[in-house]
Amino acid sequence: MVIAELGQDEIPRTRLRMIGRTTAASGGALFLLGVVLHPARDGAGIRSAGDVYGLTHDVQALGLLLLAVSLASGYAVDFQRLGRKAIPVVLTAMIGHLLWFALIVIDGSRNPVVARYAPDIVHTPADLNTGVAAVVLPALLLFPLGCALLGRLLVRQGARWPGLLIGTGAIVYTIGGLTLFVTGPHSPVVQILEVGGAVPYALGFVMISLRRTSIAAFARP
Repeated sequence: MVIAELGQDEIPRTRLRMIGRTTAASGGALFLLGVVLHPARDGAGIRSAGDVYGLTHDVQALGLLLLAVSLASGYAVDFQRLGRKAIPVVLTAMIGHLLWFALIVIDGSRNPVVARYAPDIVHTPADLNTGVAAVVLPALLLFPLGCALLGRLLVRQGARWPGLLIGTGAIVYTIGGLTLFVTGPHSPVVQILEVGGAVPYALGFVMISLRRTSIAAFARP
């Protein structure tokens, strides 16, 4: 029997590896899809987009949640090889993804409401209250930092291109979001940078899922 040949310890590892690879591919693809389909970011544009604005953020949020699962699965499969030194890296990346998940959920649910009553302040510093800032500011720090650390870990483990794509892509994508408060929500630069960062970021995770090893390509092929 195949199960007997695998052994009791290998069966859960095989399942975790499958979960990790599946969530890496689907999560990366969904996140990219949500970013590409993102409608206008100004108050009037959000109001005219209707439910589409929230829907694109739902897609992004689901993608981020799946990617967080892929990170947890990847470390669970390769924890013996990676050792304890990788724990801070993986935890930072996971927390960063979960914080960005929360940021996207807040953005997708709150901005359509604000756009109805005060469209001029949407995506401006005037709309940043204490509650929102408590999520947004840590997310802006830990998401790119976690991805950069994860990228470096992947490069050291032999997954050079996935590591470079994820780390660099996340930083460019985050810069795009920050540019929103400099150039204003009407500027096309924001979408260009966010898509320009989301493409390599998502591609890095898809490349991970295609490797013959575990999800995060933590092991050398």
